[in-house]
Amino acid sequence: MSHFWMRSVEPSLSRRRTRVVFLSLLWCMIFPYNSHQDHNQQCQIIPGSMSLPVLEKKGDIIFGGLFSLHDMVVEPSLSFFSKPLPAQCTRFNFRTFRWMQTMIFAIEEINGDGKLLPNITLGYKIYDSCSTPHQALKAAMELVGSDKDSEIEEETQSKGTCRGTVPAVIGDGGSTQSLVVARFLGVFHVPQISYFSSCACLSDKNEFPAFLRTMPSDFFQVDALVQLVKHFGWTWVGVIAGDDAYGRGGANIFVNEVRKLGACIALHEVIPKNRAQTTISSIVSQIRSSGARVILVFAVEQDAAALFDEALRHDTYRLTGIQWLASEAWSTAAVLSTPKKYHHILQGSMGFAIRRAHIPRLQDFLLRLHPSSPDALADPFLKPFWEEVFQCSLGVQVEGQEHNNEGKPPCSGAEDLRSVKNIYSDVSQLRISYNVYKAVYAIVHALKAMRSCVKGKGPFHLQACPDTDNIQPWQLLHYIKQVKYLNSFGDETKFDENGDPAAMYDLVNWQLSPKGEMEFVTTGKFDEMTSVGKQKLQIQEDMIVWNGNETKIPLSVCSSICPPGTRKAIRPNFPICCHDCVVCTAGEISNQTDAIECVRCLTEFWSNDGRTACIPKQVEFLSFSDTMGITLMAISLLGSFCTCVVVVIFSCHRSTPIIRANNSELSFLLLFSLTLCFLCSLTFIGRPSEWSCMLRHTAFGITFVLCMSCILGKTIVVLMAFKATLPGSNVMKWFGPAQQKAIITLCTLVQVIICTVWLVVAPPTPHRLIPRESVIVILLCDEGSPVAFALVLGYIGLLACLCLLLAFLARKLPDNFNEARLITFSMLIFCAVWIAFVPAYISSPGKYSTATEVFAILASSYGLLGCIFAPKCYIILLRPEKNTWKHLMSKAATDKF
Repeated sequence: MSHFWMRSVEPSLSRRRTRVVFLSLLWCMIFPYNSHQDHNQQCQIIPGSMSLPVLEKKGDIIFGGLFSLHDMVVEPSLSFFSKPLPAQCTRFNFRTFRWMQTMIFAIEEINGDGKLLPNITLGYKIYDSCSTPHQALKAAMELVGSDKDSEIEEETQSKGTCRGTVPAVIGDGGSTQSLVVARFLGVFHVPQISYFSSCACLSDKNEFPAFLRTMPSDFFQVDALVQLVKHFGWTWVGVIAGDDAYGRGGANIFVNEVRKLGACIALHEVIPKNRAQTTISSIVSQIRSSGARVILVFAVEQDAAALFDEALRHDTYRLTGIQWLASEAWSTAAVLSTPKKYHHILQGSMGFAIRRAHIPRLQDFLLRLHPSSPDALADPFLKPFWEEVFQCSLGVQVEGQEHNNEGKPPCSGAEDLRSVKNIYSDVSQLRISYNVYKAVYAIVHALKAMRSCVKGKGPFHLQACPDTDNIQPWQLLHYIKQVKYLNSFGDETKFDENGDPAAMYDLVNWQLSPKGEMEFVTTGKFDEMTSVGKQKLQIQEDMIVWNGNETKIPLSVCSSICPPGTRKAIRPNFPICCHDCVVCTAGEISNQTDAIECVRCLTEFWSNDGRTACIPKQVEFLSFSDTMGITLMAISLLGSFCTCVVVVIFSCHRSTPIIRANNSELSFLLLFSLTLCFLCSLTFIGRPSEWSCMLRHTAFGITFVLCMSCILGKTIVVLMAFKATLPGSNVMKWFGPAQQKAIITLCTLVQVIICTVWLVVAPPTPHRLIPRESVIVILLCDEGSPVAFALVLGYIGLLACLCLLLAFLARKLPDNFNEARLITFSMLIFCAVWIAFVPAYISSPGKYSTATEVFAILASSYGLLGCIFAPKCYIILLRPEKNTWKHLMSKAATDKF
């Protein structure tokens, strides 16, 4: 196992040799050798040719440091006729200078304490990378380079390291610089701990095996930003990136992750490094024309400042009403928060910043600097810092640095940093400084663990312990990766398999204080290590002040939010976030804003008028309360009343010839059956139930058969009565009262049997007819057995046709009160009504089919009542002179002769 570990730590021989050859060639290209020397002699740095300003302190163990103390480099003009002048670094950065002083403070604190590394003195070598990859690579080569009399040793002797190499490097700040330095230091497995490089690409251990950092990866920062966008419901977001590995990499990850949420990118632009005014002006114009209210600027503070400077250059380009989201690189940058010219634009901005801490005694350490201190002449960075702070000129010139001091008065020596308030002395936002502090202590704890190794229990081949008197960087790298300790601030410092720390951020909100100064108010936090089931992002919304001093969350959408009751319809040739709001169709709802699609209600439910909720469908049946039901009920009761009136008239005049001549018993039975026909129509009105469904069809079938049987009996009697007048005929003895009752009973009994079998086998039952595209639920009575229902109707029709035929045959018989004609007309009306009923019933929807059936019942009943009994009532009440036997006999005799 230990042998396998050894192979994983030490690069393969062929791979190492290839890297050494490559680095040797690169070294010789940058640091040329003397051609007059022996060709076998290795490359050496020519004194004074390319040396960089360095701040160093001797010690038993030397830490390397890379800090971008200047924001840019002015490259000299190149000529083949003279040696090029050193590059000139400009724009001194107070914030980075504080980071560098924090590293020195941490080393001095450890040396003074003596508990972590007793009897060991730490030293440092710090270089200025000037915010450029080229300068950072030069400084890294200086850190791992040999002294004047040393040389690069062979692979088998040094395991890929150089004599005099620092065992670890802290830095650089920018991701672009760290990419170059990490590739170089990774060849020699020199551990590098960055305090501010957050590019996610640096987590690739195959490409950067020796890179670690106390700054969380942009993967986590982007995750926090995406959660922020999701939390506030922004779907139309602009992204502005810096033209470097940090800006482009982080912005691309953000764009990809935001699109997974269904949000859209309004614009995606890059701030050029050459600060081309026309390009930045174009970016500002696109921000305004995009319509996005939320813009993420994923860039370093210098690039962000260039963007906002251009926004302020012309009044027409002023970006008001924009909610700026800041990446970690400028979320607490004093270069943007201090100048009041940015306040009206950046007030309300939000961004994530790494967790801050208060480092005791750091401020006193920072303020003790002075050019007259004993170590001032050895500090090449103090002079530009002092001249920039107090705008005066120090007479001391440091080799390799050229500064234009024109117009600056000489420094008096009475200047005191305690009298100046700037970002250097401000220790209220120690975030990156805290990262530097943790990086120093991480290396120290690794050294402590290395020195605590017990022989025979070491991690290396044959469980050997490293030689602490000759520390190899690749051995120290192993211990740094295993570091895990709790510092004095209660924070745990450790690195994961990618060399990244645990991601914890503060959500800061830029708010103006009553004094007009910008303050960073912590309004939430993001913890990547939050346990499952809890929100990683926690926000105190009531503490947030938005751009324009607003307390209402800004709305940033391509299209207006679709209210409940509508759905989003994508516009052709537009991003998915640009849509129209379409009202849900009937029967569908959406009960949330920005619904992608409408949800269809269940079959028994329907959408309300606002299309926001499903409500039970309206139940429809022929009710006693609606107009149609009331009308039919009134007609039915009126028919029953009229029939009863006829019964009363016939009862009062039952001894009169017109009643006696037309078989009064059958007439009363017919009137009784007609009354039942009128009343049975009421069973079709009202909410269908099991009893009402069985009653309505059976009552209808039986009453109408009884009615037809009575009419059939009357028709047969009329027909047979005239046949009986023939000489020798005794037909009437077969059609006496008893036979008539038997005929009626037999005919009715057949219908009763049909209805009984119907009710036993498949009775009519209530049925809910639910049309899919209708707002109503129709309550009907299902026939149960269509065959039985057809038999009932068919039997009624058969009797009706038989009555019509017999009445038609008897229509011309000589009788002044011959009912055959009246029965003929009534049967014609009856048959016409029921023939028309069939197609009307089939085509009528819902309750109208029931109403059609009721109408047919009432129409046919009124036809029978009117045709058969109305003429008789007319004679009885209005023409009594015709209601005599004389009139009857005279008419019969006349007809006979």
